Amino acid sequence: MIRLVRRIAGTTAVCALGAALAACGSTQAPSAGHPAPAKPAPATATPTLPAGAGGAAPVFANGPRTLGRTVALTFDADMTADEGPRAAAGEHFDNPALIATLRRLKVPATVFMTGRWAEQYPDQARSLGRDPRFEVANHSYSHYAFTGDCYGLPTVPADGMTSDVQRAYAVLRKAGVPHPMPYFRFPGGCYDRQALRAVGRLGVTAVQWDVVSGDAFATDADAVTKQVLDGVKPGSVVVMHCTRSAAPTTEQVVRDVVPELRKRGFRFVKVSELIGQTPGHR
Repeated sequence: MIRLVRRIAGTTAVCALGAALAACGSTQAPSAGHPAPAKPAPATATPTLPAGAGGAAPVFANGPRTLGRTVALTFDADMTADEGPRAAAGEHFDNPALIATLRRLKVPATVFMTGRWAEQYPDQARSLGRDPRFEVANHSYSHYAFTGDCYGLPTVPADGMTSDVQRAYAVLRKAGVPHPMPYFRFPGGCYDRQALRAVGRLGVTAVQWDVVSGDAFATDADAVTKQVLDGVKPGSVVVMHCTRSAAPTTEQVVRDVVPELRKRGFRFVKVSELIGQTPGHR
């Protein structure tokens, strides 16, 4: 996967997942009749970053490089709004073995979960949300793009961006996640100033990454492991996926990466700890 910085409608859009993510999309718009809007209710101790100009959401990609060898593993639990029929036909968008491995290895992690995923797997969403080893954050309801031309993903209209994020928070709570974090990850990693202003109304911090694992649709676990190990630095945020069908090698990658990084002196933390180490956090 390649990190791209490109101009869209006169603003900068950052698109960081590979073109393979287009396979998750369609041209269908988000469905109507969704739950009443809900804002995140962050605990007072949850660190966030201050808003930018015009109330735009701040963007966080990595923690400080000089405060010790910490690294945050993050996992996107992706499922788009129109993939219910595929799940009903037997496609697995979850990855229980991966979560079991993280628990067995005692690795804290941050899971960015779409509302549609939480609807499909409410028991798993609740289990993750109530396990202190994990924190659950927002990855939109629909997993539709917040900019145009984001690897073929359908696009959330400008006037629907805020409500799509609100809907995800409502669904996460309905599934039993008691305290979804005030962190948001853009589908496909694509955003521009308009998108930052839209989600900034909810007081969230937009969380990106500085290490792309390359696990999306990968079949070579060793290649993904090498990419992660080569990329990690103190304070890094690694993006991986929590979907068996779209990222079949991830559980093996975690089994290989975790002991090696520990051998190199790294300590695994959640995103909230890295944000809490960042100057200017609140």
